[in-house]
Amino acid sequence: MSSWEIVLSTTHLWPPSYCISFPQLQLQLQLPTSSRIRCSASSTSELTPDKPPASIAFSVTGGAYDFSKATTSLTNQLISSPKKVTLLRHGLSTWNSESRIQGSSDLSVLTEVGEEQAERCKKALENIYFDQCFASPISRAKQTAEIIWQGREKPLVYIDSLKEISLYHLEGMRNVDAKIIYPKEYTIWREDPANFLMNGRYPVRDLWKAARDCWREMLLSPGESFLVVTHKSILRALTCTALGLGPERFRCIDINNGGICVFNFNVRGEAMLEALNMTAHMYSDHVYPG
Repeated sequence: MSSWEIVLSTTHLWPPSYCISFPQLQLQLQLPTSSRIRCSASSTSELTPDKPPASIAFSVTGGAYDFSKATTSLTNQLISSPKKVTLLRHGLSTWNSESRIQGSSDLSVLTEVGEEQAERCKKALENIYFDQCFASPISRAKQTAEIIWQGREKPLVYIDSLKEISLYHLEGMRNVDAKIIYPKEYTIWREDPANFLMNGRYPVRDLWKAARDCWREMLLSPGESFLVVTHKSILRALTCTALGLGPERFRCIDINNGGICVFNFNVRGEAMLEALNMTAHMYSDHVYPG
């Protein structure tokens, strides 16, 4: 049986009781072990079973108010105040569309579609106040951040630790070519990334260190609400380090172009994941509440 992927977008999910009242909506799926569930958006609804949703602008209820010791502190010291950090992946780039390995190369830039995606992200986040925007200085992320941040007063802050993973001589190669020319390295990169060795370095392990350094720098910065615009691999590392997961879990998370993740931090620097890979704004005019 072929692999399956289920995308759950809770912005659009109706309450279970509503689905029960419509037998034609009931589906029984038998999924193989290779199936994967990817979550998008994070809203909930208080709709009654006999009242279908008229809008995707649902109110959010039931959030956790205390997550002490849920994760290990990323700062090992108290921070000035609780913080909310919104992570966002750059829009579609030229090398994304060509299925080339990007890494830390600065030769890949946003496509026209990528620019449109960045505009959608800007619209989706327009009601949210951010004290600062941190971004990777690599072109595709920098372009995305500049579009989203246009019209805001404070300057963008570029952080080198938000740069994408370094993949050395694989960068710029099409995935199909890298698999043929460097079969051993490419296989380890895809199947055992934590032990992927190149040029005497372990790039994924280096990325984990960069993510921890980046978290510390951001969380010790003044302000309570931050936007972070960067790349998929470092976003994976940021998410995993916040949740206490090691580099062997590198591929347990996927984040789309323009996908948004949200973390809350208490004053001890402990994290709680609020949203993972929200993409409702990429397919609709959805605007997230401030």
